[in-house]
Amino acid sequence: MDPLVPQEGIASTPVSKSDLLAHAWLDRDLSWLDFNRRVLHEALDERTPLLERCKFLAIFTSNLDEFFMKRMGVLRGKARSKAEEDPVNQGRPSGEHLATIRRTVTAMIEQQAQCFTETLVPALARHGVVLARWEQLDGAQRDEASRYFDANVSPALTPLGFDPAHPFPFMSNQSSNWGFTLRQPGSSEPIPVRVKIPTGLPQWISIGAGVAAGEYLFVSLEDLIRHNAGKLFPGMEIGGDTLFRILRNAEVELDEQEEDLREAVEEGLRERRFQPVVRVDFARDSVPDADPQAHPRLRRALMERFGLSDDEVFELPGLLDYTSLFQIAGLDIPLLRDSRWTPLSPARLAGDDVDLFAAIQAADLLMHHPYDSFESSVERFISDASLDPATVAIKMTVYRVGDDTPFVRSLIRAAESGKQVACVIELKARFDEARNLLWARALERVGAHVVYGVLGLKIHTKIALVVRKEAGGLRCYAHVGTGNYHTKTARLYTDVGLLTCDPAITADVVNLFHYMTGRSLQPNFGSLLVAPMNMRERFIAMIHREVEHHHAGRPARIIVKMNQLEDMEIAQALVAASRAGVSVDLVIRGFCCLKAGVPGWTENIRIRSIIGRFLEHSRIFWFANGQADPLAGEFYIGSADWMFRNLSRRVEAATPVTQRPLRERLWEILDVCLADRRQAWVMRPDGGYEQLLPAEGDNGAAARGTHEWFMELATRRSHA
Repeated sequence: MDPLVPQEGIASTPVSKSDLLAHAWLDRDLSWLDFNRRVLHEALDERTPLLERCKFLAIFTSNLDEFFMKRMGVLRGKARSKAEEDPVNQGRPSGEHLATIRRTVTAMIEQQAQCFTETLVPALARHGVVLARWEQLDGAQRDEASRYFDANVSPALTPLGFDPAHPFPFMSNQSSNWGFTLRQPGSSEPIPVRVKIPTGLPQWISIGAGVAAGEYLFVSLEDLIRHNAGKLFPGMEIGGDTLFRILRNAEVELDEQEEDLREAVEEGLRERRFQPVVRVDFARDSVPDADPQAHPRLRRALMERFGLSDDEVFELPGLLDYTSLFQIAGLDIPLLRDSRWTPLSPARLAGDDVDLFAAIQAADLLMHHPYDSFESSVERFISDASLDPATVAIKMTVYRVGDDTPFVRSLIRAAESGKQVACVIELKARFDEARNLLWARALERVGAHVVYGVLGLKIHTKIALVVRKEAGGLRCYAHVGTGNYHTKTARLYTDVGLLTCDPAITADVVNLFHYMTGRSLQPNFGSLLVAPMNMRERFIAMIHREVEHHHAGRPARIIVKMNQLEDMEIAQALVAASRAGVSVDLVIRGFCCLKAGVPGWTENIRIRSIIGRFLEHSRIFWFANGQADPLAGEFYIGSADWMFRNLSRRVEAATPVTQRPLRERLWEILDVCLADRRQAWVMRPDGGYEQLLPAEGDNGAAARGTHEWFMELATRRSHA
């Protein structure tokens, strides 16, 4: 009898797709916007340090940009073709769905602007950080700013007219621009000119004149350009000015049947620059007094040029692009920032003289980043292997690795020393395509084997394999993680990873690399859950198994931590488990299409989201499996969320975690997340979220929050 196959008469009654949609389903896009609302709340929350509040305003805008670039082209295409959105939209016409999205976004950007102008700007000024408008500068400060403009800004500007003698200028994605209306003296004929605000320059200009030591005065680059624009157009009169910003669609269809996938990706990158505009923002505060018609004229011209409707144009109060606040958030003012955190070396790897491979042979290692140092564990795993004369081969997957990556340097060093190096690089990782192409070429130049994965699937799994020649023959060591091999995000994202030489796991990792680099069709895996082969099927079977245990009177419970949940088959299985009486806790940072706590349907499902200084990114899966001792249950960590794309259209891997000390750490992570009352939000039955607050007498993780608690815990363990 297969323990993962539901037995007849024992499993819960199946839940139909129509019942799921009618009773327990949430719209994906609106759920995602609700997630970004929680991000915005970090900026609104007075408990968040001032500069961190600026950072969250910037993250909110960055997230919203990505939403429009990824989703709006698709949604508007359906609306214009009169198509109905399928289950995600619950039968509402696409036009109605778009109107709801616009109302939701408009309300949030108004709240963002109010937070910035009415709360953060005055509060920063009280702490000696003044974000001034040009009108607030005195004469000496304006002179200093103007000199800066002449030396450091004007040479980088390219005014472009658009009239019968000049073609309409190309406007790049996420570009902010000034639109000026010029006139020759004595003429009433308006001449439109566009000036792009350079992204390669500081967006906030520091002014020193009249500023006390330890204080800061900034004026925005856009303000500096506006008030020195006369120098760009000598002899002309400026009749009006309007500040606007462009967002383009980022979804480009690649022809994977092309003979050379790399050429197809390069062509896709070129096409992305010219994708349709999905949104134009105008700065509400920039509407001119000198020529009140300048703003509506430019608005009409852009709408006609880009084929936009009024619903695709936004009038923004406050700043036009809050991502400029990343610069302000980076100021070195400890009083206004989160306390510094330096990841700590795992105890068993502390010290340069530790033999990492001997440590892995002694027992598996589980890392919890960024509390455990990524550099002294995962980076070192590949670096030491590249230098080790016993290493025969190194294999890695690359989804996002960043710019100055030690991993590629280690792989190049290994290849140059004669080791076999295989790297599976995902060229279709959105917004990282150009960087991954660069690293692919660098590896190919030194003779590494570079492949681009499996036709029709993205390679999203995070695995690495080191093969060493030892006394008893070849031994394999593997890393299976939940996050990318990216040194920067490893300090900002919470992830877990396993270093192991367990033959059952490493044999599966070997087979998975054979599948990705070769041509096998149906690889078998004994330990790993691998998408799209067996992962969905096994997860659903494990959910059904909890129902069987519950009916038999044995302990039954499910706890899962991930980024998103959207897969309909998984959701149907969870609803069925809830209706059968199984307790389900889901810790889901981002959007979640399943409703929690709906009477008769999901009343045994609880969903929470944790938002804070680190981005919760780890995927941990736990099933009680009939065991009263939680550490005797079944634990997995892996790269996949419960989304259709992860389970059906990507290569993903999740590994079991079998050794008890490591299970203790995973259970601790889940336990702390479920205890948190400082950073946690819980879903209501209507699909909305409410933030928890520590109760009187709360202490530990409940009062301090997940991130603060784990930093403190890591420090205590390091000292011990």
